Amino acid sequence: MTPFDKTDARILLVLANNPRATGVEVASILGLSRNTVQARMNRWHNENALAPMDARVKPAELGHPVLAFVTMRVDQHKLSFVTEELRKIVEVIEVFGLSGESDLLVRIAAADTDDLYRVAGLILDIPGVERTNMGIAMKELVPYRTTPLLEQIAGARP
Repeated sequence: MTPFDKTDARILLVLANNPRATGVEVASILGLSRNTVQARMNRWHNENALAPMDARVKPAELGHPVLAFVTMRVDQHKLSFVTEELRKIVEVIEVFGLSGESDLLVRIAAADTDDLYRVAGLILDIPGVERTNMGIAMKELVPYRTTPLLEQIAGARP
C-alpha cells in the first residue's frame, strides 16, 4: 500500500468533515483538479486503504448498547481455530492479536447484561480458550479517530 501523503491527508480531512462530498466538490475546496482527487480516491479503494463503511455504524443504534472488552489467553496451537470461532459470534465486532500476557483482545456489543453473559459463555465454550477477563465499557472517553493524524500529515498540526 502506498502511504498517505499531504495531498491524501487534505482530501481525507475534507471528506471527514463532509463524507457525502463529491470528488468535484473536494477538488474545488482544495484547489486541486478533479482527476487528482478521483485518482487518489480510486487508489485508496483499490488498495483497501479505508475501513469498511460498517465501521461507522454505532452498535447502540443496532440495539446493542452494552460494550465490553475481553482479554483472552489461548492455546497457541489453536489460535487460528479460536479466531475463526470468534468470527462466527455476531456480537464480536473486533478481535486484535496482542503481545504480552494476553493473546487476544475482543470487543463485544451486547443488547444488555444478560446478552453479554450469554456471549461470554459462547466464548468460554470455544476449545483452546484458556482464560478470559472482561471489562464493561462505562463511557467512551476518546472515540476512534484519525483526524489528528491526518492534520499532522497535512501540516495543519505540529
